[in-house]
Amino acid sequence: MKIKTLSRSVDEYTRERSQDLQRVFHNFDPSLRPMEKAVEYQRALTAAKLEKIFARPFVGAMDGHRDGVSCMAKNPNYLKGIFSASMDGDIRLWDISSRRTVCQFPGHQGAVRGLTASTDGNVLVSCGTDCTVRLWNVPRPTLEDSNISSENSIEPSATYVWKNAFWAVDHQFEGDLFATAGAQLDIWNHNRSQPVQSFQWGTDSVISVRFNPGEPDILATSASDRSITIYDLRMSSAARKIIMMTKTNSIAWNPMEPMNLTAANEDGSCYSFDGRKLDEAKCVHKDHVSAVMDIDFSPTGREFVTGSYDRSVRIFPYNGGHSREIYHTKRMQRVFCVKYSCDATYVISGSDDTNLRLWKAKASEQLGVILPREQKKHEYNEAVKNRYKHLPEVKRIVRHRHLPKPIYKAMAIIRTVNDSKRRKEARRKAHSAPGTVVTKPLRKRKIIKEVE
Repeated sequence: MKIKTLSRSVDEYTRERSQDLQRVFHNFDPSLRPMEKAVEYQRALTAAKLEKIFARPFVGAMDGHRDGVSCMAKNPNYLKGIFSASMDGDIRLWDISSRRTVCQFPGHQGAVRGLTASTDGNVLVSCGTDCTVRLWNVPRPTLEDSNISSENSIEPSATYVWKNAFWAVDHQFEGDLFATAGAQLDIWNHNRSQPVQSFQWGTDSVISVRFNPGEPDILATSASDRSITIYDLRMSSAARKIIMMTKTNSIAWNPMEPMNLTAANEDGSCYSFDGRKLDEAKCVHKDHVSAVMDIDFSPTGREFVTGSYDRSVRIFPYNGGHSREIYHTKRMQRVFCVKYSCDATYVISGSDDTNLRLWKAKASEQLGVILPREQKKHEYNEAVKNRYKHLPEVKRIVRHRHLPKPIYKAMAIIRTVNDSKRRKEARRKAHSAPGTVVTKPLRKRKIIKEVE
């Protein structure tokens, strides 16, 4: 008679120190775990609920401006630094970690409409409605940052006066050139007091400009004639131009896919385009109920953040039609500018109520030092949530957001109007000869024409 004995070494389950965890042995044979899916589903449900419980996105506010915040710029060389400018001409450098002003840049006599930093982070360029472009030397961050007083003010290293007011500015990713938007598109060099190159297509003023992160010589602009134009500095004229139904307030290029750009539009939607094929949008991102004022991509290229006139900040996946997150507070007014932090952990918004607000990019993310076991637990919760995200109960909990009453009512009105339009279109098509009424897809509907 054969006898099978179960044996294992004492060393396998004995703790070396009293602080060690007890070792648990798992047998992953599916026949021994008949309730595996039910258990995982319950864990996914619990993970979704825990995410809601721990969702605390608002980190803090940075106040100091005396007028509405009009624009912001990141310092590519300094993770904790962000520049902001207001309608009264005040420019400040903030330390995000301590949420206080490091120094001020006084000089502008009117509203500052554009702010950008060079790639090395040493030069800050500002422009505004006082028809001047000012260059500033950015103070180097040191270990003694805490000793810097907010009373420190820095004089501009250069001031260039021009004929027209400026609406936006952006710096080349590699090189000494920067572009200003106003009555026309002007290309400037750090060392020249006159533009080295100018572009003009039509008579309407340019309201935003953004250089391509992959090709230093390519830039995109939007103008008040509802156009989006792509320029190449190696050519004497614009390369492509499209006219849309409504005006585009801001543009952002995807840093990981530099051929793609997303436009923040006046109709409350954002439109993602392939720069090589502008006659149709790749994706339409809908959720805002008022004009989208600013847009900025995450450094990962997987998400972008938008700020709107409806007093909310939303985070969209780059290929998703609806936002995954909405941030709002009772005190926050119309949002004029938004930025992702350089490490994609935070979102900064600047609004009409003179404050900059710091938000977590992931509302329930645990800040501070995370132990390896905690990290594994977070990853496991995320994995089971993704596995069961299509099931109704998990989907309902993950998607649910509390909205301010004005936004909630406006969304209901927009839904009613869209349903009415859809019914009218269906009836017109039903009572017309076949093929005479053609329904254009939403990706093409808002584009009037492409101009070569």
